[in-house]
Amino acid sequence: MSFLRPKSKIDEGDTVILFLGVNSMHTIQATPTVVNRKGEEVEHIFQTSFGALKIRSIIGVEYGSQVKLSKGWAYILQPNPQLWTQTLPHRTQIIYPPDISMIIHQLDLYPGAVVVESGTGSGSLSHFLLHAIKPSGYLHTFDFHEARAKQAQDEFQSHGLGDFVSVYNRDVCQSGFGSDLDGKIDAVFLDLPAPQLAVPYAVKAFKNQGGRFCSFSPCIEQSQRCCEALKEHGFTEIQSLEILQQENQVKTKTLPVINLDFVKHKKLLDSPAQEKHLPSKDVVKVVTTFTPSTHTGHTGFLTFATLPPIFAR
Repeated sequence: MSFLRPKSKIDEGDTVILFLGVNSMHTIQATPTVVNRKGEEVEHIFQTSFGALKIRSIIGVEYGSQVKLSKGWAYILQPNPQLWTQTLPHRTQIIYPPDISMIIHQLDLYPGAVVVESGTGSGSLSHFLLHAIKPSGYLHTFDFHEARAKQAQDEFQSHGLGDFVSVYNRDVCQSGFGSDLDGKIDAVFLDLPAPQLAVPYAVKAFKNQGGRFCSFSPCIEQSQRCCEALKEHGFTEIQSLEILQQENQVKTKTLPVINLDFVKHKKLLDSPAQEKHLPSKDVVKVVTTFTPSTHTGHTGFLTFATLPPIFAR
């Protein structure tokens, strides 16, 4: 029940984040024992770069506590969508927070919204969507890969989110979202190779008042085909964006400063030879930021659109 609501102490079975540093975090299950390759039940010990952690020792400990490792220490944190995205097991290429933040904003999500997502993949975006729409909203997420859909469903259950999501194993480009969802959806998100094939099914799924649509595509040609399909089916406010994150570097820089005392005294000196005894310049150290010499490369194109009420089915 790690993701459902804030809690103070770690219970057995919780998913927790072992925080070693901003670039070193691990997801672990708070289970005292595990089954090894031989089928034997053994003590659950997690190995890190700072030594081993006996998982039994963290059950009942407060979240945020510092725990001792055999060669150092770490913090135990309660997971949230941001930390989960940084530590989840990758079954597919995932969407990261810079894109996710724009998706959540542009889809105009709120607690109580009903959302369709396809495909589920590793569940990175799914956890953010659930965080935005619970406790009264609902997520219908689709993946054509049966094993991935089953694994995602198991994760949602173990994270305490099973009451807010249904996972379907279906190719929505061929079969749509199902007639049960017709006229019940507020927002649609697609991460598909051919999103234009799912646009007609999205039109049927939207409520009578319409809704917001988003598609993630790594190639501009996919985005173009999606835009054409959106226009053909009555969508408005169609736009494609690319989100690139830039992290400025903080450095201390030494800057020269003119010595005004030198200028003043120079006018009063009897002999030019005396100038060498007065410094002409001082220096000052300032903390400033620099843009990096290299920038993040291409991530993907986000295509957004609105289905007005007049076209909703």
